[in-house]
Amino acid sequence: MTSGSMLKVPPAGREATFAPGFGQRVLLTVDTEEEFDWRAPFRREGYGLSHVAAIPRFQAFCEGVGAHPVYLVDWPIVQDPQAVEIIGDAVRRGTAEVGVQLHPWVNPPFHEEVNIRNSFAGNLPPALEAAKFTALRDAIEAAFGTAPLIYRAGRYGLGPHTADLLKQSGIRIDTSVRALFDYSVQGGPDYSNHPVAPYWIDGERSLLELPVTSAYWGPLRQLGPLIHRVQRHIPTFFSGFSRFNLLERIALTPEGVSADEALRGIDLSLDAGLPVLVLSFHSPTLAPGHTPYARDAAGVETLYAWFETVYAHLAARGVTSCTVAEIVAASST
Repeated sequence: MTSGSMLKVPPAGREATFAPGFGQRVLLTVDTEEEFDWRAPFRREGYGLSHVAAIPRFQAFCEGVGAHPVYLVDWPIVQDPQAVEIIGDAVRRGTAEVGVQLHPWVNPPFHEEVNIRNSFAGNLPPALEAAKFTALRDAIEAAFGTAPLIYRAGRYGLGPHTADLLKQSGIRIDTSVRALFDYSVQGGPDYSNHPVAPYWIDGERSLLELPVTSAYWGPLRQLGPLIHRVQRHIPTFFSGFSRFNLLERIALTPEGVSADEALRGIDLSLDAGLPVLVLSFHSPTLAPGHTPYARDAAGVETLYAWFETVYAHLAARGVTSCTVAEIVAASST
C-alpha cells in the first residue's frame, strides 16, 4: 500500500479485527491546542492558552465517569509549562494518554506561507511536514516522558507522504480521518466515502486508521455521501434534507451536536458493530469565550452535561473506555 492511499478509500481486506473479548469500546480524544479566532485568517502569533487552567476540572470529571482521555497536544501546548504539568500528572497516574496534533501554522520550522491551504500539514512539501512533525513529536516525548503512539493532523490534514512519516516515527495509530466529511473546497482531504470502522493503512498492519466517529441517520442515510458531494455545488442542498429529518450527519462531539443527536449516532454505530467509538472536541471549549460552542459559562456546563448523558448511555449499553495501548494490543493479535 502506498502512503498516498491514506487519502483514498482503503481497498477491501484492510478492515481491522480485534482480539476476542475486546467488545465495543470508546476512546475520548481531545484536540489540545491554543486559543485562536476560528473566523479570522490563520496567523503564527496572537493565540492564547488561558483555558489550560480549566483542564484539571475536565480531567477530574473524566476520572469520575471512567473516561480515559487522550490529549492530542500541539506545539503551543507542549511549550506551556502549566499544560505539561497538568496533563503530565494525569499521564503519570495512568488516567490519561498523550498524542500528537500538528498545527503547522504555529509549529516550527517556519518556511511556508501562512494560508488556508498550508493549514493542512499534508499539503506542505514532504521535508517540511516531516520537520514540523518530528520537532513536535520529540518535544512531546521529552516533556511527558513517553513516546506518543497516536496522531491527528490538525484540520484532519493528511497528505500523500504522511503515512511513511508516521510509520518511521513509531506512531501506531492515526486518527486524522473524519469519515463522511469533505474538506476539499478549502484544499484539504475528502473523507466523505471513507469507512467509519478501523482499518489498516498498510499491508504490513503496522499503522491503524481509527476514524473519528460519525454516522448518517434518517431514511436517506444510504445516499449521504452522494448528497454531500452535490452540496459542493449547491451549498444549501444538504440542509433541506436535514430540516425534514430525511438525512442527518451526526458527529460524536459535544461541539454543535446535541446529546439526543449523539445518542442516535452512538446507537447507530454500535448496532452496526463498530468496535471503537471515537469521541472528539477541542480543549478551548472547556472555558467560555474561545470557541463558538461555549460562548459563555452556560455553554461550558452544557458540554459537561453532554458528556454525562453520553457516558451514562454508553455504560447502559455495556461500552467501556479503552486506551491507545489497549487498541494497539487488541488489533495486533
